[in-house]
Amino acid sequence: MNQVQFLELTSPFKDKLFRLAKRLLISTEEAEDATQEVLVKLWHKSESLNGFNSVEAFAMTITKNHCLDQLKSKRVNNIKIVHDNYADTTPSLEKKIEDDDSLDWVGKIINQLPEQQRLIIQMRDIEQYEFEEIAKIMQMNETAIRVALSRARKKIRECMTKINNYGME
Repeated sequence: MNQVQFLELTSPFKDKLFRLAKRLLISTEEAEDATQEVLVKLWHKSESLNGFNSVEAFAMTITKNHCLDQLKSKRVNNIKIVHDNYADTTPSLEKKIEDDDSLDWVGKIINQLPEQQRLIIQMRDIEQYEFEEIAKIMQMNETAIRVALSRARKKIRECMTKINNYGME
C-alpha cells in the first residue's frame, strides 16, 4: 500500500479518531498527538490492513486503547466527555441560555457515568457508530452494548428530570 492509498483509506475517519481522543484526553494537543500515533501505527500495519473487515473500527480500538494507556500512565482518574458539537441555528437568548445550561448538566451527568457507559454514549450518540462497530471496538457483544447504552440514557434522563423538577419548585 502506498501513501496515497493509505491516505484515501484513513481520511474518512481521521476526524473521528481525533474526536474520540479529545473526549478521552481533553487536551487538544494530546488528542492531536494521539491521533498521529494511531496513524503511524496504522501505517506500520498498512500491508495487513486489507485483512480487517473494518479498518475504521480497528483504528477506533487502537485510539481508545492508546488514550486509555496515556491516561493510566499519567494516573488520571477522571475522564471527561464534553459535548461541544452542539449548534443551534437561530434561538432566542433565553432559549440559548436554557439549552446551554441543559447541555452543561448533561455533560456533568455523563462525566459521572462509569467509563464504559461514557465511551458507549460517545460512540453511539455523538459519533453515530452502529452497535456492531461499537461491539467490536469495546470487545463486547451487541446486547451488552444496548443494555449499557439504555442504562446510561436512563440515568441521564432521571438526573435531568430531577434537575428540571428542582428548578420548577
